[in-house]
Amino acid sequence: MKGYEYQSDFARRYVAQGRTEGLSEGLSRGRTEEAARAVLTVLRVRGIPVSEGARERILAQKDPERLERWLEKAAVAASVAAVLDEPN
Repeated sequence: MKGYEYQSDFARRYVAQGRTEGLSEGLSRGRTEEAARAVLTVLRVRGIPVSEGARERILAQKDPERLERWLEKAAVAASVAAVLDEPN
């Protein structure tokens, strides 16, 4: 309910916790989406074609560390495969 103020400390604490967790999750999701778009932008600017499957894989990636590695690779790689291939 918009504008309603919870009366109990219990309710206020858990509503505040939920808001904090939701904000944190939203910020994290936004950062990973932006990192994925950055990878695609670098590839586009460098003239490297990206298949629809590769585009979907990049946009679906939620690991910020992997996206950072892909962004670094995208700056120097000759192909999308060189960006997305991970050594085992």
